Amino acid sequence: MTVPLDRHYQVELQVSAERVSQLRRIVAAHLRHWSLELHVRPVCRAVEELLTNVQRHVGDDNHCVVELRWSGRHLTVSVADNGSDMPRLLHEGGGLSRVMALSDSWGTCRTTQGKVVWFTRYAQEPQHIERVPLPPLPGVRESRRTPAVVTDLPAATPERTEAFALV
Repeated sequence: MTVPLDRHYQVELQVSAERVSQLRRIVAAHLRHWSLELHVRPVCRAVEELLTNVQRHVGDDNHCVVELRWSGRHLTVSVADNGSDMPRLLHEGGGLSRVMALSDSWGTCRTTQGKVVWFTRYAQEPQHIERVPLPPLPGVRESRRTPAVVTDLPAATPERTEAFALV
């Protein structure tokens, strides 16, 4: 298998409820374009969770950068924001627990402007199988034809009658 060149997408935004749903659709479109349809739902849910956390914990003065990078084997998604508080994994679930459940690995790190939260998923390029067209199935017209009427049935002979009686 040939590993494709590194694919990358990055967007800068200020997070709001409307932006979260817009970015979810943008991420889904990129994953589909990269033939990663199986990863659309979990990746979009994790991105939505990270962006909601930015909106909730950083506040209205948030500045955020979302980055997708696919190497042909691993998809890495990172959300960098200008908040100074580091996220915590809560025991009761939600937040990073949900991201952890939807990914293979995740992490956080401080930056000079704030922090980055990232997660990865194993996402190998799907194998493309050549599809061979099948012959068409009989259509409705063929199945609705009236059965052929047999007009000249052989007359019953004594030999045939005895043969049927033996069975």
